[in-house]
Amino acid sequence: MISLQCCFKYLFSGILGLSLILIQSSSPAQTVKKEKEFLKNQAASLTSSGHEQLALDQANEALKTWQESTKIYRQLNDQEGITESLINQNLAFQALGLHKQACNTLLEALNFNTILGICDTTLQQPALTQKEQLTTLIGKQEATSVNLLGLQNLGEVLRILGKLNESETVLQETLTLAKLVSSSKISGIYLSLGNIEQTIYQQLQDKYSWIEEPLFREQIANIIPQKAQKSLWYYQTLENIPNISKSAKLQAQLNHLTLLISWEKWLSHQPNQANIHQKVNQQIRALVNQIDGNSSAFLELSLEPSIHARLNFANNLSQIPDEQLKSVAIRYAKLALKMAETINSIRWLSYSFGTLGKVSTQTEQKQAYFTKALGFAQSIRASDIAYEWQQQLGLIYQKQGKTELAIQNYNAAIANMTEVRDSLLSTNGDLQFSFQSEMEPTYRNYMRLLLTSPNPDLKRVIEINEGLQIARLENFLRCGKLDLVALNQLQNLKSAPTVIHIIDLGDTIEVIAQSTDGSLHHHSIESKLVRFQIDHLLEALQNENFSEVGESSITTSSQVIYEKLIAPIKTYLPLSGTLVFTLDKSFQSIPMALLYDGKHYLIERYSIAETLGSRIRQPRVLHENQMIALIAGLSKLSPSSIDPNAPKNMENLLPSKQEIENVEKQTKSSVALLDKKFTLKRFKEELTQNNFPIVHITTHGQFSSDPLKTVLVAYDKLINIRDFDSLIRGKTENSQDAIELLVLSACETAKGNKQSAMGIAGMAAQAGARSTVATLWRVDADSTALLMQEFYKGLNNGLPKAEALRQAQLSLLSNPKYKKAYYWGGFLLVGSWL
Repeated sequence: MISLQCCFKYLFSGILGLSLILIQSSSPAQTVKKEKEFLKNQAASLTSSGHEQLALDQANEALKTWQESTKIYRQLNDQEGITESLINQNLAFQALGLHKQACNTLLEALNFNTILGICDTTLQQPALTQKEQLTTLIGKQEATSVNLLGLQNLGEVLRILGKLNESETVLQETLTLAKLVSSSKISGIYLSLGNIEQTIYQQLQDKYSWIEEPLFREQIANIIPQKAQKSLWYYQTLENIPNISKSAKLQAQLNHLTLLISWEKWLSHQPNQANIHQKVNQQIRALVNQIDGNSSAFLELSLEPSIHARLNFANNLSQIPDEQLKSVAIRYAKLALKMAETINSIRWLSYSFGTLGKVSTQTEQKQAYFTKALGFAQSIRASDIAYEWQQQLGLIYQKQGKTELAIQNYNAAIANMTEVRDSLLSTNGDLQFSFQSEMEPTYRNYMRLLLTSPNPDLKRVIEINEGLQIARLENFLRCGKLDLVALNQLQNLKSAPTVIHIIDLGDTIEVIAQSTDGSLHHHSIESKLVRFQIDHLLEALQNENFSEVGESSITTSSQVIYEKLIAPIKTYLPLSGTLVFTLDKSFQSIPMALLYDGKHYLIERYSIAETLGSRIRQPRVLHENQMIALIAGLSKLSPSSIDPNAPKNMENLLPSKQEIENVEKQTKSSVALLDKKFTLKRFKEELTQNNFPIVHITTHGQFSSDPLKTVLVAYDKLINIRDFDSLIRGKTENSQDAIELLVLSACETAKGNKQSAMGIAGMAAQAGARSTVATLWRVDADSTALLMQEFYKGLNNGLPKAEALRQAQLSLLSNPKYKKAYYWGGFLLVGSWL
């Protein structure tokens, strides 16, 4: 069978031969004119061919075709043709997922090459400077149809790249330009602006679902309605434009509906929002009736946009709790399927069958549709589609008790999600799955399934949990892939540590102990038997008056946790040595050192380290010649304390000066930055120009589930997690220059945060540190100075870091003045224990 591409080739060759014969029989002037006409026709033909190829999922072929048309337009010196061809190339790059290349191609089309870095997601330029550049350049553009199209495409690509401020600037300025000539492009620009606001709104919703601290959640909750209303305003403005086309109005209505349904779900969980919730509900019903009542508008769209619009509507309808609308959703999805079959688009066939799977009510039908959808996705190796259908099939098979099939689909879904996510991270750390709704449930369902087996594959459970925890950390950091090693892949260790994995699966808490000989031992407990004690202990530890809380209040809860989780695996633990904990969710804010067996705290028997996802940097012993430190700290409040992201209720840290002096005495060589010397600029200079195996910071700090509020307080500015990455980037890529030990003294966990180790591990990861010691609450400054003195003594005496910390904690525990857990219990070592 001759391919469509070959048909184009033979047809084009025939036209070329005939045209050359006709041209050769003309006069020189006519020849030049006819040659130009021929080339223009040739370029126009190539342009049409490219669009047909793109419609058939042949993005690579379309790109090559449009590159050929661009060459011809350059030969003709046809600037409008060049611009249009480059805009088309951008469409092909987008279809291939190459959004950065698409962005740069649009800059070339618009002659915007002077805007350095606008498409580079790794560069952070001052927003004001870039905004001024964009405003100036767009203001100089002619308001031609092709230029406005290019600018609108640039705004959309920047949105996809996560450069929302730049996207909004481009589109706002483009709207101003379009209004000058009453362009028909205005409706599309309003649509794009509404989409940007909806993207910002969705990011805030994702952040709201992730963040735990009540105060920070309240702050975000106040912004979400504002962004929702702004997006709705753009859609409604578009819908009310006089004489607007049915197709443009339909696209606005569909996006409008998507936003309303999302907002309605969010409002349903908000107290004191009943009136708004009811109004939004009414708006949803009215809009659904409008869209369905004007279904002819779907026919005004070209084939692919029409398929997309029908599937969009069907998916939206499936989220509304109304059985009658389910049948309407099925009708629209089936119409989309027929159209996808007409153009034989594999990608749209997969989406259509998948949508039918989601909107169908019968399990057998769902399974059949998802199976077909998956087959089409796999036939074109579309991992970005396949994972969703594999998730759905895994869940269906799990409910049916078909364990092997469920395992196969969960395995494949996680592999595909990881591939897609890695691709997003390599483009821009801010481009992420909606983690808690899309990824996390699959990981946890898979672990539940594995653990229901009479002989569960514990090694695989550990691997899945490891992948989950690392993905959670990368999602929290909004960074690229972290260069960490799994505990079972560590090399050159004299002896393997005992590792205890605590996994929270909602209804159950799973504990897996990995003994030094590699054997695995499993214990499961209903979470309701221990959840109250966990919450009670967390509340006590994060109480502002924790120093006054009675010791029995702490030991009562910590003893129950010990008896339920650790005692059942006690026989598999050594009598002494190091325990490495991999902790999930709420357990991350509980120092394992505090667990109590009725006579002794766990720290009295073991040195303790924590990891996230049982992955760390390759451990190394801290040698005597590496006792070289950069020491920084504040002893009094500084100008940075007024920053809105700074920890609340900060006080002077007068003993910090003594702590810095103590650390100086205990190190071989050091540089100390106290108070006014501890500026962000000076700190960065010291880190980048010198090699410090130890970085010790004694200042106010805060670990939050919001990375922007996970901060250290320098004299002039706050240092957040992302700043840490830029401070040390490049230097720690060479493992010889890695920070061996990062000490964060006088920091605390933001109230209500149950995953504080995420912030600590985040700081460690961004700093490239092998080991990090941090405090979970605002510990007494005098006792901390004493503990740090003992800690460094232990390191000087050749003790491993975890054991040096343990001995320092025991020195306070044995001191009548500092015996209470408040003084010694909040210190945590994350990463290498050596």
